[in-house]
Amino acid sequence: MDEIFGLLPYGFSSFEKIKDSLISCAAVGRIPENTKTVISVLFPYYLGEEFYENSNVSRYAVSADYHIITGRIINDIAEALRRRFPESSFEAFVDNSPFPEVRCAVNAGLGVMGINNLFINKDYGSWVFLGEIATDRYFPPFEGEYSLCDGCSKCIDACPGNALTGKELIKEKCLSFLSQKKGELSEEIRQKIAETGCAWGCDICQKVCPHNKNAKITPIKEFFETASPTVTKETDIENRAFAWRGKSVIDRNLDIVKNP
Repeated sequence: MDEIFGLLPYGFSSFEKIKDSLISCAAVGRIPENTKTVISVLFPYYLGEEFYENSNVSRYAVSADYHIITGRIINDIAEALRRRFPESSFEAFVDNSPFPEVRCAVNAGLGVMGINNLFINKDYGSWVFLGEIATDRYFPPFEGEYSLCDGCSKCIDACPGNALTGKELIKEKCLSFLSQKKGELSEEIRQKIAETGCAWGCDICQKVCPHNKNAKITPIKEFFETASPTVTKETDIENRAFAWRGKSVIDRNLDIVKNP
């Protein structure tokens, strides 16, 4: 199996264990009948600190839209699995997934869930995207317990919007969420965006996380090849992670960062 997944971390969890937590969305209809196993795949995207020195967008948005990169990779993996096991069904999901992705990855033994609700891997920290492959083929699942981080609370203390309570993430207070809102922003939100210098998203809770201190560099070359850490109003936003929100939102935030 390692030759199929290459350098990407992966693990197996029992569909039976997570089926009661499925997310209601159109993608539910793609889950194979009699699914037995959910394969979680991690896509590390950390490029190294030197790549982010002049960045003004969240690190996940520095490279080309991760849906495009990870979607291609996970579909290639699913196709390789179909060739290996032609009698079985394999369906791939990235982001628009019916599976609770963090829970699946933890149940697959790939890491823990942080207080900031992000998944944390021992090698790549929280700088990872998650994907799943559902299959009616049985693979022995990881049998450990669902686990959380050690709760140092650094992310709670550093969060500029006080969105972390220690138990949950209050989305409406999260600066990453707020930076993606359309229309006019309150003076308080504008000030917070200006203070971070980030025109899209927010990485503060991840930057202070001890698990990210020695994160390994991504093995995925496409993240390096498409990296563009500094965004301007002249930047072509096609195939960027913030394109779905429209150019007016990123332009507004660029104005805030430049002229708080």
